[in-house]
Parts: sequence; structure tokens; C-alpha cells
Amino acid sequence: MWMRTLNFVGYQALWFALVIGAARGTTGLAITAAVLFIAIQIACGSERLSDLRRLIVALVLGTFVDGVPSLLGWWQYATPWPALPPGGAPLWILALWACFSTTISRSLQFVQGAPWLGALLGAVGGPLAYLAAAHGWQAVHFDVEPVIYIAWLAAAWAIAIPLLARRSC
Repeated sequence: MWMRTLNFVGYQALWFALVIGAARGTTGLAITAAVLFIAIQIACGSERLSDLRRLIVALVLGTFVDGVPSLLGWWQYATPWPALPPGGAPLWILALWACFSTTISRSLQFVQGAPWLGALLGAVGGPLAYLAAAHGWQAVHFDVEPVIYIAWLAAAWAIAIPLLARRSC
């Protein structure tokens, strides 16, 4: 139970650190903290191989979910560099995806047996997190109508969480 709590608190702290760092153009320390958090989560976890596979899937998803709209000009990041591919998903956002991947077998473990719940959580929580980053901290700026980016984020996260929650991941 304490690992779930630490995972939840650590992820939330890193979300703020990465988003605020991106808004200020200083992500280095937060990215370093994210890498340390991920390493500790995986080292202390009982399913290291699954955690590593989930981490890779999360990075691929993040590259697509955040990179495509960036490349299409739908949104811009306050700190867009370094990015993968250039002009796509910045390293700090990929660090967020990587940190999020650790929550699936810990603080969000309850979605592993309920894909519909993961989809609902993603469809609602995904867009809300981006809106907070945009309007609360100016870490991202949307350049298209809200219906476009909210629909993209809701659909992407409704798919991403159940995909990451698959036990075979």
C-alpha cells in the first residue's frame, strides 16, 4: 500500500515539476528527477520486465500522441527542445509518459482489470491534465479549436490507458 501511495505522490510531484519547468524553460532538473523516479519504481517493483515493456509502450504512445499534433501545428510547447522527432514530442513530455507508465501497476492498478474504467479515466483525465498544463502553467499552447484537441486527447488517452494496463504489456 505504501508503494502505491509513494507512486501516486511521486508522479503528481513530477507532473508539476516537469510542467512548471517546461513553462519556465528549465526542464533539466525535473527530467533528471523523473529518470531517478522511474529507476526506483522499476528497481523496487515485483514485475520489472512488465514495467520495462510498459515504459517502452508509453514512450511510443507519447511520441505519437504528443508528437503528431505538434508536427501538425495543433499545439506548441513552451519548451519544445529537445524533441523526438524534431518538432514533435519534447523530452519533458516523454518523461511524463514514462513516469505515468509506472502508475499502471501501482497507484492505478485498479484499471488493469477494468479496461472500460481505464478508457473513461483516460478520456476525462487526459484532456484535463493538458488543459491544466496549458491554462494553469502555459507549458503548452493550443493553436486549433478546442473541439479538435480535446477530441484528440480524449480518444488517445481512452486508448492509451487500457493499452498500458494490459497484463501482457
